[in-house]
Amino acid sequence: MRIWRLLGFLFTLALGLGLGLYLGWGALAAQPKDTTPDTLRADYQADYVLMVAEVYQHEGNLDAAIQRLTLLGESPLRRVQEAILTAQQLGYARQDIETLARLFQALQTHPSPTATELP
Repeated sequence: MRIWRLLGFLFTLALGLGLGLYLGWGALAAQPKDTTPDTLRADYQADYVLMVAEVYQHEGNLDAAIQRLTLLGESPLRRVQEAILTAQQLGYARQDIETLARLFQALQTHPSPTATELP
């Protein structure tokens, strides 16, 4: 008698776990949507700009950094400036803020692209 209750409990547990996994990862799972970086919250946009700055620091290709930053919609210089302010407000590491500042300085010295040069 006792073994049947234990087997019933384990069967119910396995059934619940299996059904939960099926519903959570299969039938009712959230579907990914196409989105662009300009729809992100300000803190995530700051993270995106920081990643662009880190890639720029590693590669040294300012034109590629500008092209990545244009996905945010406004002028790249303005977005980096906003990212620096957000990073300071959120307490980013000093090294990260300096990385953003180096990209900002590079953008200031870079000639503005004309409308025909933008992607």
